[in-house]
Amino acid sequence: MNAYQKKEKKKSTLLRLVNWLHLWPSVVSGLIVVFVCLTGTIIVYSDEIIEASAGSAKYITPNAEKKLTLEQLLEIQKKKIPGILPSYVLYYNAPDRSVIINGFDPKNIRLSMIYMNPYTGEILKYDKTIHFFFIMAHLHAHMKLGSIGGWIVILSTIIFVISTLTGLILWWPRRWTKTTRKASFTVRWKAKFKRFNYDIHNVFGFYSLILCFILGMTGLIIFFQPMMNLTMKSLGATAVDWHRDLPKTDKTKHFIDAFPLMDQLFKVQPQKKVIKYWVYDYKKSGVFAFNLADRAGLKSDENNYTYYFDKYSGSPYLIKKEEHIHNKVENWVWQLHMGQWFGQIGKLSTFIAGLISTTLPITGFLIWWGKRRKNKAKNTTGNFIR
Repeated sequence: MNAYQKKEKKKSTLLRLVNWLHLWPSVVSGLIVVFVCLTGTIIVYSDEIIEASAGSAKYITPNAEKKLTLEQLLEIQKKKIPGILPSYVLYYNAPDRSVIINGFDPKNIRLSMIYMNPYTGEILKYDKTIHFFFIMAHLHAHMKLGSIGGWIVILSTIIFVISTLTGLILWWPRRWTKTTRKASFTVRWKAKFKRFNYDIHNVFGFYSLILCFILGMTGLIIFFQPMMNLTMKSLGATAVDWHRDLPKTDKTKHFIDAFPLMDQLFKVQPQKKVIKYWVYDYKKSGVFAFNLADRAGLKSDENNYTYYFDKYSGSPYLIKKEEHIHNKVENWVWQLHMGQWFGQIGKLSTFIAGLISTTLPITGFLIWWGKRRKNKAKNTTGNFIR
C-alpha cells in the first residue's frame, strides 16, 4: 500500500467515525432534542407576548401626588393578593408607566405579573400569562423530571453540540465546484420528497449551525455548574456565589425607599429605560442591587449594569471588579441563549434557528430511514439473485 492509499484509508476511517458520531447518538437522543428545541423556541418571544397581554395596564395617568414607597406597594400587593411572594420589581424611566411586580405562588407553584399604580397602589392587572412560559422553561430545562430529567437534557444537548460539528464536516464538499456549491447552499424546492428532505437537513442545518452551536453551548453553561465556573474563571470573573457575602439587614435601622435612588440613576443615565430590582430577599439584604437596562427580560437584560447602594445611607456600595464581570458574563450567557441581542434581529434569528434545530432530528431520521430501507431492498434483491 503506497502513501496515497494509506492517506485515503485514514481519511475513510475518520469519515466513518464522524458519520457514526453524527448518526447514532442523534438517533438515540432525537426525540429529547426535538422536545428541548421546541420548548426553547416557544420561550423566545415570551417577553413580547407577556408585554402584549398586559394591555393598558402598562400605563397610568401621572398626577402631582407623591409616589408611594416600594415597601408600601409590596404591602398593598401582599394584602390584596395574599400568598404571592414578590420576586422582582420593574420600575420604568417614564412617568406614565406602572410598576410591575413579578410574583410567585409557592403553594400552587405559579408565576404572575402584577401591574400597580405607584401613586395610588391600585392593582391594574393580575396577569398569569407568564406562567405558561414558566412551565415551558421547566420542560425545557429538565422535562419536569427533576435532576434525572436535567441530566437527560444535558447529555442530549452535548450530543446536539457534537452533531453540529460533525454535521459541518459531513456538509463540507470534497471538491468545490459549481454543482457542489449549488447543492450545498440552495434547497431544491421542487425536488421529490427524499431530495427535498435531504436539502432541508443539509442546507438549513448549515445556515443555522453557528446559532445552534451557541444555543447548545450556552444551555450547557447555564445548567451545568462546572461549565459555568470554567467560563467565569476564563473571563476573569469570580466563580463563587459572592452575593451571599453582601451585607445583611441591620434590624436596629429602617432602610430608605428604593424609588428615589432609582430616579437618581435615571437622571445620571436618562437613555436607560428600566430598572429591575430583585426583592425576594429585600428584608434580609443590607444593599439595594439595581439592574439598569435598555430592556428587561425574564432571564436577561439588554445593555445592563448593576448598581449597588447601602440601604440605610443611600451611598454607593462598591463591589470587586471580578464580581461585576460575574454579573456581566452571566447576563451575556442568558442573552445569547434567549436571543436577547441586537433587538428583534437577535430574537428572530434565534427563533428561526430554534425552529430549524427542532426539525433537524426529524429530517435526519428520515434520511437515515430512507437509506436503511434502500440498503435492505438491495440485500433482499441480492439474495434472490444468488
